[in-house]
Amino acid sequence: MGVVITGDRGVGKSLVGRSALAGFGPDVYTLQLRTSGPGAATPYGCLSFTLARLPQSSLGSPTAILHGITSLIRNDAAGRKCVILVDNAGSLDEQSTGVLLNLMQTGTARLIATAQRATDLPPDFYWLITSGQLAEVRLAGMTAIETQEVLQAALGHRVSTALATQMHELVGGSPTLLQAVVSEQIERGNLVLSGSVWTLVDEVVLDGKTALEDIVRARYARETPEAREVIEVLSCARCMSLSRLARMYGPGLIADMEEAGQIVVDRTDRHFVTLGDRYLGDIVRNWLSVERRLELRDKVPGHQEHELGELTVEDLLAYAAWTHDCHAELAPAHALAAAQAAVRLFDPKFALKCAASIAPGDTEWPEGQLQKAAAYLQLGLPLQAMSALDDVTEAQTNALAPEAFAELIAAKADCMAWLEDRSGKVPELIRQARLRLQEFRQAEAGAADGDADGLARAGLCLDLCEFNYLSFIGDYRPMMDRLAAAASADTDALDPVHRLRTSIILMEALCMTGRELEARQLMRDIGGRLGEWANVPRIRENFAWRSFNVLLLSGQWRQSIDMLKDASGRAGHGLHSGSAATDLAVGLAYVYAGRGYLALDPLLAAIAQLEVRTSLHALRQAYAATAFAYAQMGNSVQATVYLDRARSAEGPARFVVSSSAEFCMDMASRWLGDPDAKDRLVHAAERHFRNGLYTLAGICMLGATVNGTVKDFQFMEEIAGLRQGPLAELSRVVAVGSRTKDAVTMLEAAELAAALELDAVQARCAALAFDFAKAAGLAGSATAAHSMLESLSESVPALPIVPHNKGPLLTERERQIAALAGNGVSNKDIALDVGISVRTVEGHLYQVFTKLGVSSRSDLLGLI
Repeated sequence: MGVVITGDRGVGKSLVGRSALAGFGPDVYTLQLRTSGPGAATPYGCLSFTLARLPQSSLGSPTAILHGITSLIRNDAAGRKCVILVDNAGSLDEQSTGVLLNLMQTGTARLIATAQRATDLPPDFYWLITSGQLAEVRLAGMTAIETQEVLQAALGHRVSTALATQMHELVGGSPTLLQAVVSEQIERGNLVLSGSVWTLVDEVVLDGKTALEDIVRARYARETPEAREVIEVLSCARCMSLSRLARMYGPGLIADMEEAGQIVVDRTDRHFVTLGDRYLGDIVRNWLSVERRLELRDKVPGHQEHELGELTVEDLLAYAAWTHDCHAELAPAHALAAAQAAVRLFDPKFALKCAASIAPGDTEWPEGQLQKAAAYLQLGLPLQAMSALDDVTEAQTNALAPEAFAELIAAKADCMAWLEDRSGKVPELIRQARLRLQEFRQAEAGAADGDADGLARAGLCLDLCEFNYLSFIGDYRPMMDRLAAAASADTDALDPVHRLRTSIILMEALCMTGRELEARQLMRDIGGRLGEWANVPRIRENFAWRSFNVLLLSGQWRQSIDMLKDASGRAGHGLHSGSAATDLAVGLAYVYAGRGYLALDPLLAAIAQLEVRTSLHALRQAYAATAFAYAQMGNSVQATVYLDRARSAEGPARFVVSSSAEFCMDMASRWLGDPDAKDRLVHAAERHFRNGLYTLAGICMLGATVNGTVKDFQFMEEIAGLRQGPLAELSRVVAVGSRTKDAVTMLEAAELAAALELDAVQARCAALAFDFAKAAGLAGSATAAHSMLESLSESVPALPIVPHNKGPLLTERERQIAALAGNGVSNKDIALDVGISVRTVEGHLYQVFTKLGVSSRSDLLGLI
């Protein structure tokens, strides 16, 4: 009799039905019907146009109407087969159901119906499904992985995980909507191909000017007037508390809309309501006139100005966004509160919109400029951030209370650190600010209403400002004692947040200065009490990124990735909450682990995003890490390309970032055979050693001593003695084994590297162990080392060091590929034959050529 297409809202049921009708051609008569919507009870609702064509004589009774409609459809079909599409069949009225059943049972027509669930259909239709007379086809939305695969197949290039995730969340896994959104974003120039990766230039904004509007209008038309108004209100408000919405429209309607998937209720204690489909709100809001937006805003209880103090952060942002949509101005106090909330939730562009409502003459102006500066820094625009702070006049600065003054100075120091011509002036800025606080103390010494606690908190703010600046430039050693004192429990009574912030900086400083185990213990302690301070702006982000550095530099690269993945779930809203930075960090962790083949996808995705959006000079680090990844894979051409890009991407950066970029560049150069790279790594290690940065010194020496001297290994051993943790022990054992040429010690080092999952270091230790064992005649150790090298052949196609002794230099896979290449088989055909990627084939051949000392494929035939 027909088929029923079921599936969640937005999955494309109507499109599939319409496509099926269009595919029948002229030999089949097709008719498309649509119900009146949920809750509608209009008799013959979906057949109203057909009903209007009946003569008066056919309207006398339900039986007459049934026969009249059947005869009319037969006449229109003119002997052809007939197929009827009924969209949203779950809302069919009783009379329409009877007519459609008659049409099917008499063979007049076959049916295609759509509904969310089979149980939504009229009982008679459901019985036809259970009895096998109507077929059911269930459509399911795509998973996030499937969304990425579809995007990659459709666009023809790499697609960043951040883009795929955002698109999946936006369209809810609907392929129909995905096609419409992607087409619209490409047309707007917001979805671009950057290098070899598709990425978004900015936030996705849907204005409904393409095929997406047709989809939304079709869905919107099915709703009742009351449901449409709820959609309009939530489109403008973005989110609203359940209690407020229920007071406005009644709990029954809200429950029905939640059941239908039109709205989603947050099941936490806040119970916020949002639209089930974000794209629906974006497009409906664009349809509404300013007058209609104002009309809807005035209907919402609690949005009057005298009530705004009682709003939550989410409600406040919703009110501010709604006000801006109405082209109205926010009151200065509310604009400031909304800007603070937007900065906290990593929505810098909206923060700037809100702060723009504050005029220079308003008392909120200095604090508003602080929020502007914070927003500009989130956007990677330190010059504009500094300009915003410079707009606070001297008179306004002098009028500030001590705490507000200190916060302004701290904000200026944050901006100045990024500006080459002003970075060196930060210490003097802080010194002058401390003198100003001393004047405050003298002025209040004799005052009865002096604020001693406020002055003390202002002093702590300047201390934190100095700690942040010193960590920015990498000068950790001079502040260690002060940091430890500030992180002690003694400051809790005055400012517990200050203790938390200084503890986070101390955690990184301990790691940098070789106290890695203490750093990780402090990290665990901070993580255990971080939940108490979830409302402190940027505290989680700061902890997550410094913890990433601690874990990565202490050899715990896999845990560092887990830390970021956990933190990214709470990072905030929008592109600028760190998707590019997260991709870069994940790629960097893989590179440090010697897994270049895993690093490329996140690194190239990060580069694609960073090249189209301003960033605080993370691009150089991304280029350098990508060069290192390509070098690890034996792709010297691409490694050289990205090395050149890294060298040309100069600019100020945090010490942690700049030192990482330099290390990756030198390691890539050393891997490619640059004779000066080792000296640069040793000089960097010596510089870090002089500054007390023993962890960085040890890492540089570990990279420099692939072919080191006895002096190098002694220095490396000395550094390891000043450090803590498994990476320090690995460095010590490598130094001792390399200096004494002891195969057993090098195998021990290889096992330590394996425990840390540092593939490249493990391969290096195994290669040296093989050489030392062959030279000493230790067959068992040589066999163990060779087996280890063979097991690493897939993950480390380009060994950091090649064994020199004669013996089974080629792994089994290398011999297999070399034999095929020597017989003239192309890399592509080898990849297909062996079942690996072309890139991996290239890496294996690079190793074969290096080990055998040949330069062409023709030389291989006689050697394998």
